[in-house]
Amino acid sequence: MIDISTVKHTLIDIKKFIETFIRRKKGFIGFIIIMFFILTAILAEYIAPYDPYKITGIPYSPPDSNHILGTNDLGQDIFSETIYGARISLFIGFIAGLSSTILATIIGIIAGYYEGIISRILTGLMDMFLVVPGIPLIILLAVYLGPGIWNIITVITILSWAPAARVIKGHALSIKNRPFIEATKALGASNMRILAKHILPNVLPIIFANSILRIVDAILLEAAISFLGLGDPRTKSWGTMLYFAQQRGAFSTGAWWWILPPGICISITAIGFSLIAFTLDEIFNPRLESISWR
Repeated sequence: MIDISTVKHTLIDIKKFIETFIRRKKGFIGFIIIMFFILTAILAEYIAPYDPYKITGIPYSPPDSNHILGTNDLGQDIFSETIYGARISLFIGFIAGLSSTILATIIGIIAGYYEGIISRILTGLMDMFLVVPGIPLIILLAVYLGPGIWNIITVITILSWAPAARVIKGHALSIKNRPFIEATKALGASNMRILAKHILPNVLPIIFANSILRIVDAILLEAAISFLGLGDPRTKSWGTMLYFAQQRGAFSTGAWWWILPPGICISITAIGFSLIAFTLDEIFNPRLESISWR
């Protein structure tokens, strides 16, 4: 049976959290930025004036009244490509960010709670992924797995979980050493119950804040993978737009209208998510209040 008082307390806590978040200017600005891009991706059919896969103008045409961001080498509308590119870039960002966060949470909590060989193996695995050069590993994995959205998500998940796992491990270790955990063990609670009922809930704020940063990493890594020509050329993402712009002479011919839109979108999206992550870190860690700007 559902405990009505628990539900009411939860709703009150959520309301307080939302009010606290909105009061912080940078968090609110970040939220507006991300919601703008999410709505753009959802409503792409209604916003984009053309089908991004169809030829609708003269190749390499600069911005004009018919194509506000010009056309690419095939005569496809750049503005429509940018709008539809938000879908793929954000989809990969959210899914890969969530996947790497889940992986980091599992490994980080286990490494922080258990001692001995388990902790040493998992910590060594974290250290290995933290020090291995990223670009060679990206190339190796992308070539091995081949093009495709889900393969890109797999590559990003493998590459981006370690930093978050290191942070989660540290917090799980500090919580494990608190007296209430020792008292719970003394009462006969199993390790799985302690992990699920006590460790995980106490590291959730850290997990939540780090998940936002993992989304930023995923969007940037997708752009890097696609720019290297290892993405899925059949899809329109901001990264593949930059790849084809580089391959087909946009940089050498000065076709800035093909280069700037995806680059600016990637940058602004990363800034938006970063502002949200910093604000969440301030809310969950009050000690940062004295050094934060609002």
